[in-house]
Amino acid sequence: MLRLTDIQLPLDHPESAIKAAILLRLAINESDLLNFTIFRRSYDARKKSAIVLIYTIDVEINNEAQSLSRLKGVANIGETPDTSYRFVTHAKTEGQSRPVIIGFGPCGLFAALVLAQMGFRPIILERGKAVRERTKDTWDLWRKRELHSESNVQFGEGGAGTFSDGKLWSQIKDPKHYGRKVLTEFVKAGAPSEIMYVSKPHIGTFRLVKMIEEMRTNIEALGGEIRFQQKVTDIDIKDGRMQGLTINDNEYISADHVVLAIGHSARDTFELVNQRGIYVEAKPFSIGFRIEHPQSIIDKARFGPNAGNKILGSADYKLVHHAENGRSVYSFCMCPGGTVVAAASEPGRVVTNGMSQYSRNERNANSAIVVGITPADYPDHPLAGIDLQRKLESLAYQLGGANYNAPGQLVGDFLAKRASTEIGSVIPSYKPGITMCDLAAALPAYAIDAIREALPAFDKQIKGFAMADAVITGVETRTSSPIRIKRHDDNLQSINTQGLYPAGEGAGYAGGILSAAIDGIKVAEAVAMSIQAKP
Repeated sequence: MLRLTDIQLPLDHPESAIKAAILLRLAINESDLLNFTIFRRSYDARKKSAIVLIYTIDVEINNEAQSLSRLKGVANIGETPDTSYRFVTHAKTEGQSRPVIIGFGPCGLFAALVLAQMGFRPIILERGKAVRERTKDTWDLWRKRELHSESNVQFGEGGAGTFSDGKLWSQIKDPKHYGRKVLTEFVKAGAPSEIMYVSKPHIGTFRLVKMIEEMRTNIEALGGEIRFQQKVTDIDIKDGRMQGLTINDNEYISADHVVLAIGHSARDTFELVNQRGIYVEAKPFSIGFRIEHPQSIIDKARFGPNAGNKILGSADYKLVHHAENGRSVYSFCMCPGGTVVAAASEPGRVVTNGMSQYSRNERNANSAIVVGITPADYPDHPLAGIDLQRKLESLAYQLGGANYNAPGQLVGDFLAKRASTEIGSVIPSYKPGITMCDLAAALPAYAIDAIREALPAFDKQIKGFAMADAVITGVETRTSSPIRIKRHDDNLQSINTQGLYPAGEGAGYAGGILSAAIDGIKVAEAVAMSIQAKP
């Protein structure tokens, strides 16, 4: 097959225009075109009145070899690369130990799936509940102010990514096309086929729930065992090697290959890892707020007269500002047409996150506006970042009224350094509710100063971003893991604990659904090769 890149067509082009562009690019007759598929579709919105779609297309034609020779050296034409996934090995039929995976978020899910597909029959331990039960528990916080500490936005089947926008893109390097494997498996499980070619694919929470259940069924059919409400309460290490795990304080499982895919909020497990001498180091993360605007304002600023176009959908944005105090302020986890959600996992604390459905048709756009911090900003011990997160989340709980309301403020009041007393034209989406206040007390002064400087700067890029009635809600503290459980680059095992494979967001090696899933595949391969190498 041939791959044609950078085919540019008007936003509202007829379907026939794609075929015409292929024939023109290759200088062939229509009878020589056998088939074509769209590999990627993105858009260029720099000229809002003349937005163009940009295609990468794989094409089957007659006399392909001759055409390649004829077109050699022509820009944006080449052979289609092989992006298919190939298993690194397959399990022996008998006598092999079963790998254990701790956590069933995107990383643990794909580690389990790939290991099961290779025949290794993994055992998965998830401290939370199955996804549908977990969804009911999560709604208890949003509707009734009842927090379930082991079943919530952070813990349970599907991980934190289940209650998110379901974004499936990443900026990580992926020379082996693991991302393609992830998208392919998602489509098999019920995701819309368009995620294979749109530039910024997303799924949404409701679809993710069904897909996760389908993938769980597949893992079990391949011999995997998934155990819910199974919290790891101790880790058995001898002479620097994994020996086994204690579950719920009363059951021991022998395990010499353990994938630690616990997500960025398993703080008690982080403490256990540190206590058992597994190497942990503090890493940078970010803190800030959620901001909400009418989605129509973002659409108009990004797409101009093309706002509302079905192909473009609800507009997103990505913003960065380098403040005078040396801090970087940036947008994170932008959710077009979504809602701000309560994401606490510990009693007496308030945390925000963003979520949207596949349709992205809620009235507001929201994103985190966060400030980068480093271990230099807090005491020098590996878990100090967790202490800071807890401090800020507890403060937000108090500012919100100690009832799981989130503290909120209008952007106009925040910039004017005065407390807000009532909402304006933008209705906040956070449930169970918002308590208006002065958010200056919610974060360290350096973060408040940097965000105050950034909002007017962002307004220059997106007109209306600093509108007086836009709502900011506190606090956003779980942008990424505050620690890294360091591993070797080659075999992906902990640098001082053989047989332990730190993986995904919680270990500090991913950020988002796609990158976590890719890391799960990489670790699954490393585990499989290690098991096969055992005598």
